[in-house]
Amino acid sequence: MSLEWNELQVDQELEYVKSPIEKVQLVKYAGASGDFNLIHTDDETARKVGLPGVIAHGMISMGFLGQFMEQIIGNQGFVSRLQVRFAGMVRPGDVVTCRAKVTAKNEEKKTVELAILAEKEAGKPSTVGSATLKFHR
Repeated sequence: MSLEWNELQVDQELEYVKSPIEKVQLVKYAGASGDFNLIHTDDETARKVGLPGVIAHGMISMGFLGQFMEQIIGNQGFVSRLQVRFAGMVRPGDVVTCRAKVTAKNEEKKTVELAILAEKEAGKPSTVGSATLKFHR
């Protein structure tokens, strides 16, 4: 999907859909991140603390947004800023859709500002934030 500087316009909207979250993905993420809180891997533990079952690590959705930003810029530059806050839970089986809207372009700095979000249902974001892409040319 790599886009060039001149292909991005203010108010342009982009979308990236991830495959459904799988429980094995959560186990692998726990190992990679060192976050072994059982609410992310064990349904019984999650239910004991009042959750409907296992929930994904919030950082997985942030990672999806980072992948999306990387796909947009490709080898044209780099992601210079990625900032998010977590707004909802994602569970195994959920399909996460990442969305971005170009909010500003700076010709002199060759940067693009984006409002970003990840959601499992339209209009119900689980992660929201912003990013800056810096283009080489």
